[in-house]
Amino acid sequence: MSGRNGASDERGRLVVDPFDYRVTGHGAVIVLRGGRPVMTVGGRSAAKLVAALQRADDSQAQHLLARASGDYRRGNEHG
Repeated sequence: MSGRNGASDERGRLVVDPFDYRVTGHGAVIVLRGGRPVMTVGGRSAAKLVAALQRADDSQAQHLLARASGDYRRGNEHG
């Protein structure tokens, strides 16, 4: 299953072990996986991420959070 911009989750990892997020009072986005924080996004990047997450469906949100966490840059989505 291919997602936006060629992103894929062929092994279903984003379904089995999904990301979650929390927006702080200061506007930062804390990206969580398995209930543990994996990254904090701040500033303009956080504002853009929140706006994109509000428009996204569940699958798109998982891909956005995976990209924000850096998993797609390092290839960890296959690990």
